[in-house]
Amino acid sequence: MFSEILINKLVCPVCKGKLVPARDNSSLHCVPCGLLYPVRNGIPVMLADEAVKDVRDHS
Repeated sequence: MFSEILINKLVCPVCKGKLVPARDNSSLHCVPCGLLYPVRNGIPVMLADEAVKDVRDHS
């Protein structure tokens, strides 16, 4: 769903880490800090207040 160009330009607003789309494209996952940013109506919500900690993340 997300273009490669968009994914390569977006970074986590908290740690500036790389973002990876979820398999179902419902969120973007920050690899370094483990935050999940929701995607609503196809638009990533890149606000730190909207992010949630990935409960599967063990960092």
